[in-house]
Amino acid sequence: MAEPGPGGEGEASPAPKKRRVAGGERYVPPPRKLSTGVSFGPAHFAETSYYFEGGLRKVRPYYFDFRTYCKGRWVGRSLLHVFSTEFRAQPLAYYRAAARAGRLRLNEEPVRDLDIVLKNNDFLRNTVHRHEPPVTAQPIQILVEDDEVVVVDKPSSLPVHPCGRFRHNTVIFILGKEHDLKELHTIHRLDRMTSGVLMFAKTAEVSKRIDEQVRERQLEKEYVCRVVGEFPENEVVCEEPILVVSYKVGVCRVDPKGKSCKTIFQRLSYNGKTSVVKCLPRTGRTHQIRVHLQYLGHPIVNDPIYNMEAWGPARGKGGKIDKTDEELLKALVEEHRSKQSLDILGISEEDLNSSAGNKDCGNSSDCTESARADPINESSCPAEDTEDPERDAKDPERNDVAACPPNSDSNLETLEKNKEKNKELGSCENQAGQTGEKSSEEKDPLCVECKMTRRDPSPKELVMFLHALRYKGAEFEYCSKMPEWAMEDWEE
Repeated sequence: MAEPGPGGEGEASPAPKKRRVAGGERYVPPPRKLSTGVSFGPAHFAETSYYFEGGLRKVRPYYFDFRTYCKGRWVGRSLLHVFSTEFRAQPLAYYRAAARAGRLRLNEEPVRDLDIVLKNNDFLRNTVHRHEPPVTAQPIQILVEDDEVVVVDKPSSLPVHPCGRFRHNTVIFILGKEHDLKELHTIHRLDRMTSGVLMFAKTAEVSKRIDEQVRERQLEKEYVCRVVGEFPENEVVCEEPILVVSYKVGVCRVDPKGKSCKTIFQRLSYNGKTSVVKCLPRTGRTHQIRVHLQYLGHPIVNDPIYNMEAWGPARGKGGKIDKTDEELLKALVEEHRSKQSLDILGISEEDLNSSAGNKDCGNSSDCTESARADPINESSCPAEDTEDPERDAKDPERNDVAACPPNSDSNLETLEKNKEKNKELGSCENQAGQTGEKSSEEKDPLCVECKMTRRDPSPKELVMFLHALRYKGAEFEYCSKMPEWAMEDWEE
């Protein structure tokens, strides 16, 4: 299940006050309303700390509470049944051990019996030991800051806001922790792997004003990219409709059943191998620029999705893909798995294991909400749009309970019974309140991530040659410098 967003962070826990109920009945406190407008603050930023290594920004592992109210489909089912059918990222032995360690709480009471039957409005809290993927150590450059907006030049590999496995390694958290810029309102987004101009409003009024321009298509956006081969000299207009293949992995393709869109391309330079191209998206679909370039036969040079062998010999040119959506996703995952680069996709082996037995939505028209609501997809991060204003408006972070990464340790049953180990775990409240400095020094006995060694991506792997160069509205225009890789004489 996914972590709560800025609004969800302000959610008050159900009232601890108890009420008399009929014999054998279990009292469930009434739900609390979400506290709107509450942003991330010092308590959230203090959960852990950063350190820098090998050109990467890393987050020290930390304890975190995932929280959710009982889903309608869970009512009348036992916690054990829910964990065994929907939270398969972990064996049941893990959940028993977590319960004994005090990491599972129902209506703020420790869960001692997984056979407890869930009721409507039950509030579940799950404390996990959280590990975040590294991102580039390149700093976020502030282009403009005034009373109304903050405009930054976002490095590649950084998500805009917490989602999936990312929380502290996001633009929102870094601006809050390192620049004391809090309570920012997201106006538009960039893909995690896309760099460039990113704009935030400082007040709800400014956000609403600019959001109206977004919805009325009054904004001009200009991107620059480096693509494979010699791009045509004349202006190229691509209006192929785009369909989301997988929200979990973040993959789209051209398809007649997709959403209508339009991108205008103009070549800026060609060095004999690759071309620098200016891109003007007139609509804002998921991965629109990247998918249209792939369709035209000129994918972005280092695109970790749309320039992969998994698409076939032509790499998706002309929309020719001799695979089903399921086969394509499997091939993409296997290609990255072989290169030990799943983190580049924003997913991990744990994410894949956690969704075993649950097919991705593919091109189902109603999969958006179901994919986001399903607890098994906690670690997934639906593809962040480069420009889609529709998704900007309806993509708050989900507030679901998460399972820890799958634990293959066959000694969990022994661990569960080991009192000394449980003493080491301590109470959830104490663990969740620790700063990263302290908690990161200790290995968590229930966390398989603590026992794993992962290959760090190189800084080069965390850069994709797509950059938001300019963002222009009725009353403003913000530009960043041309990236180094877009210079005419650049050679890899």
